[in-house]
Amino acid sequence: MLPDEQASHQQLAILRGMTGQRRLRLAEQLYWSARKMKTEGLRSQHPEWPKEQIDAEVRRIFLHARS
Repeated sequence: MLPDEQASHQQLAILRGMTGQRRLRLAEQLYWSARKMKTEGLRSQHPEWPKEQIDAEVRRIFLHARS
């Protein structure tokens, strides 16, 4: 991780103060936001693609994503 990508002390304190359930809910929201952004990005790059093709490509991308 790059130095500017590391959480600050304040961010860590906030995260540590959350329940596990809250952190999990935030992670889920982040996941679905990322999928939505990827969908919109593909839609703008490939306006001729039907919705089914865009959805399939988003699924493929997230299936093979690495963290």
